[in-house]
Amino acid sequence: MGKGLDNVRDIYLDGIAGGNAREAVLRNTGHRYTQHSTGVGDGAEGFLTFFEPFVARNPKRDIQIIRIFEDGPWVFCNAYQSLNDGEAQWVTMDMFYTDPEGLILEHWDTIAPYTKDTTSGEDMVAGATDVNPSADTAASKALVLEYTKQVLQERGHEKLAEFVSGDIIQRAAPIGAGLAGLQDWLASDAAGSYEMLFQLIGQGDLVMTYGKRHAAGKDIAVFDLYRTAGGKIVEHWMNEEEISPREAWGNSGKF
Repeated sequence: MGKGLDNVRDIYLDGIAGGNAREAVLRNTGHRYTQHSTGVGDGAEGFLTFFEPFVARNPKRDIQIIRIFEDGPWVFCNAYQSLNDGEAQWVTMDMFYTDPEGLILEHWDTIAPYTKDTTSGEDMVAGATDVNPSADTAASKALVLEYTKQVLQERGHEKLAEFVSGDIIQRAAPIGAGLAGLQDWLASDAAGSYEMLFQLIGQGDLVMTYGKRHAAGKDIAVFDLYRTAGGKIVEHWMNEEEISPREAWGNSGKF
């Protein structure tokens, strides 16, 4: 495990879950902390302006890091949050860029409500949690990149079975079970168009993409997390957040 992974865990589990926001952000961030979570300002003080009141109004914080991996200076984290005995439940996907010492320099995220009743019937945070270290990272990333380009961006839905297993485990809340469920969703207005792939990182059999969709007149920031096996995508998680109007941003925006 690299220093970046340790620092991300610490800022989440000690800083937010543990309520030690000031100590954690100062300990785990570098010479800058550029923020893309639109309700949070840049820098340590921007983090504290948001999270010190968050901790105060949410005295009970059950925050679990479900899966986490690194790709060079990049760290991906998928977490579940239950606040005040389940009064609010959230799923977050976060991407961090770190310096050579593992200190956090930049952060992107999407925050979505935890949905118990998904379309597929599969829990949106359950499933594989650990990276398969024997999997070929380069092959996994290449598979997901071509899927994103050919199927999502170019809308080559007839190629879906080339990239996706017929019995894919679907954990994205609005998407139905299996290959057929994914096919139906991709053809729907709800899926819209995949306009931009901003970043792709991976380790072993887990690959994450962060990009922008446009659907129903809205711009949507979306993380997709994929697990690969046997040259196909076999499990999929998705976390998305509508991009708020520019005047509501507390920083330079989601990207």
